[in-house]
Amino acid sequence: MPDEKRFPWVGLLTLAGAIFVSVTSEFLPTGLLPDMARDLDVSLSTAGLLVTVFAGTVVVATTPLAAITRNVSRKALVVAVLMVIALANVLAAIAPSYELLVGARILGGLAHGLFWAVVAAYSAHLVPPHQLGRAVAITSGGGSAAFVLGVPVGTALGHVLGWRAAFLIIGGIVVVLAIVVVKYLPAVQHKVPLRTGEIPIPARRDRSLPGVIIVCTVILLVLTAHNTFYTYITPWLVSEGGFPPDNVAFLLFLFGGAGAVGLVIAGFATDRFPKRGFAIAVLALMTAITVLAVLTGNQVIVTVAFVVWGVSFGGIPAMLQTRMLHTASFRLRDLAAALQTTAFNIGIGGGALLGSLILDGFDLTALPIAALVIFAIALVLSVSTDALRAARARRSMI
Repeated sequence: MPDEKRFPWVGLLTLAGAIFVSVTSEFLPTGLLPDMARDLDVSLSTAGLLVTVFAGTVVVATTPLAAITRNVSRKALVVAVLMVIALANVLAAIAPSYELLVGARILGGLAHGLFWAVVAAYSAHLVPPHQLGRAVAITSGGGSAAFVLGVPVGTALGHVLGWRAAFLIIGGIVVVLAIVVVKYLPAVQHKVPLRTGEIPIPARRDRSLPGVIIVCTVILLVLTAHNTFYTYITPWLVSEGGFPPDNVAFLLFLFGGAGAVGLVIAGFATDRFPKRGFAIAVLALMTAITVLAVLTGNQVIVTVAFVVWGVSFGGIPAMLQTRMLHTASFRLRDLAAALQTTAFNIGIGGGALLGSLILDGFDLTALPIAALVIFAIALVLSVSTDALRAARARRSMI
């Protein structure tokens, strides 16, 4: 059992660093889509499919890879997949064509999916249950830092040095973080030994599985809604918001910084108000996107709404991950982490694909409307299932 007295700061911060480089690698094309499309001589929507291909690979491969490697040391696996992520970034940097770049992204997606299947449950092995929200908020800080520093700085470097140099630099940083993981990340015992006479129960018969599936569905909807709009936020800010292209990196930096603030708020609120906090965050996010859709002509209002979107969304992934770890039984945690990773990436890739289809059929103004509709469905599903679960619990006490 994790030590109740000593909070594992070093291990959690090391995990956060590994998440930082992985998320930066995944979303780096988001800020460089126009540059990549121009250099590779493809359309903007085709370049956007690089995000879909990456996420699609994660969706297809994560659960099988997690099953194959279920007996491998978690720490060794984190190091191995980070090195593959580094290689994928280097291959992306030197890819002479769009097709070979797609291949590099597929390799990165394979490693990224397995990475998340491992790290999503890693913090639960380091802390007791009542500290899960705090631990997940800290490790999720790596994802927020990716949006605060990784993606904006990568975007700025891509504009100055070229998008290929940005991928090459990220690859080098991933190697450095792999070395840090070797030195500072504690090894964990992730396998649960059977007690004498105990018969292993198939995952499909685990009582927590229905709850895991519901959380995965909410994750899928939320990430689809977010990425339908956010994948194409750079061209939207330029074409609809009227911002100069050179200002986009700063706006992405603001969004990431706002997300970090939202994550800090989630770290304090998730363990105390897990259901109410999520609903409030989604409502605030929907309000911000509505303002963006309606008041596009005012750059000050657009900037403020964009920041509110960042604050609101910043804590949502941590809230959902914490809910997943509380929902899944101990034996189901690794599978739940793999399913959660799959749901996240179906949402990421599906959102990018849906946005691409909307761009081909309509225009950039339709993106926030589509995002709002899907966010509303996710909120209704979450609130209604929570209400049903609470009603069932009350009836069982009578």
